[in-house]
Amino acid sequence: MATFQSMGLSKAILQILRGQGIVNPTPVQEKAIPELLAGEDVIVQAQTGTGKTLAFLLPIMEKIRADRPEAQALIITPTRELALQITVEARKLADAREGMSVLAAYGGQDVERQLRKLQNGAQLVIGTPGRLLDHLRRGSLTLGAVRMLVLDEADQMLHMGFLAEVEEIIRQVPRSRQTMLFSATMPDNVRHLARTYMQQPRDIRIAETSRVTLDSIQQILVECTDRTKQEALIAMIRQHRPYLAVIFCRTKRRASTLNEALQAAGFASDELHGDLSQSKREQVMRAFREAKLELLVATDVAARGIDVEGVTHVFNYDIPQDVESYIHRIGRTGRAGEKGIAVTFAAPKDVEALRNIERGISRRLERRRYEKGGVEAVGNAAQNRRGPGEAAERGRAQGERRGEGASAGRRKPGTAPAKGGSRGQGGSRGGGSAKRGSDGSAASGRGRRGGGREQQGGRRGRNDGGRRGR
Repeated sequence: MATFQSMGLSKAILQILRGQGIVNPTPVQEKAIPELLAGEDVIVQAQTGTGKTLAFLLPIMEKIRADRPEAQALIITPTRELALQITVEARKLADAREGMSVLAAYGGQDVERQLRKLQNGAQLVIGTPGRLLDHLRRGSLTLGAVRMLVLDEADQMLHMGFLAEVEEIIRQVPRSRQTMLFSATMPDNVRHLARTYMQQPRDIRIAETSRVTLDSIQQILVECTDRTKQEALIAMIRQHRPYLAVIFCRTKRRASTLNEALQAAGFASDELHGDLSQSKREQVMRAFREAKLELLVATDVAARGIDVEGVTHVFNYDIPQDVESYIHRIGRTGRAGEKGIAVTFAAPKDVEALRNIERGISRRLERRRYEKGGVEAVGNAAQNRRGPGEAAERGRAQGERRGEGASAGRRKPGTAPAKGGSRGQGGSRGGGSAKRGSDGSAASGRGRRGGGREQQGGRRGRNDGGRRGR
């Protein structure tokens, strides 16, 4: 098995990787990094959670010249969240290169600040198509010195209608560049893009890893009606007790309405969708990463941008319309070798969409049915592979291993927070907390981690007083 050291990475980069606890390359890194260091164009097909980001960032960091201020590498992503996520990882690695600067360019952020940073020079630019084109048209960004181009999540980029923008950007990058295309799926439009703009690319497919990614997720279908869907969701949340969960809705309005209902039921939830300001989106994501929120209600704008450790469950409140969206949604859990649970709710009108998903993943989802008394198994689904609380326990254990063993006793769902109460930083989730800001966001002082810690690194308290009563 190849190692990062045997690939020829610099000592400074290796030291940073070791500091992050990254020792052995994943299969996609093992196959892609040597090709990229050799200057080859590559097409990489691999599922989310397989380490694709480092697969292209590490070669870029090795090849960029920090003594030259102009943009030498460009990474195009479909969403702001993904651009921000890649930027965070890139800046960690940039510490190994004195004089190295990374710029994130995406909508909703202060454009004047981006302009100032571009004037000072940024060797690596990471951005969304719209904001990158804005800078190109202003003349604040030039791509004449770019020698490395990454199209990340190419299938989602084209699915969101960015083909014309992406092509306009590519045409402004020198033809002598190295092009890297990363995608979870390879529909015809992605293949056409590769044929048009890449030169004899190496084709790397991580089929086995993709299968493992799906196999690590228990996939459940809950049969219900549109009228009972919200009740079914709450019943499943109480039954499974997720540590962190993402709930996907089809529209912004439905996400907002559902979030209000979950908050009224006593859950620590918030919403993420395109109508929020960038600062609000970053605030929500920060609260979710820090586990100050238990539930994140999101539209598909977040499907590619959420890479949060400890997500134990994904709930498809609205069934995805195609298999690609389904795979990307449930890929928020079961990452990096961990287990996860994905629950999809389906009304009778969703039969065709369900058939397409099951055909696409070559698997029949485990059936459940919601009745007024709760969710019951259907047919062979009674033979569960594991108990519903197991993934949540793993999420809690992850937090404990990171030295965040704060008590996590939570308020019973459906119990209103006490007025004027505040949740102590890292304290137990008793009945008197969850004070929220006027915009519905989690109060900054609320959290399940940090602050007052009980038995550092120990098991989270789950005695009778701290149970969620689910």
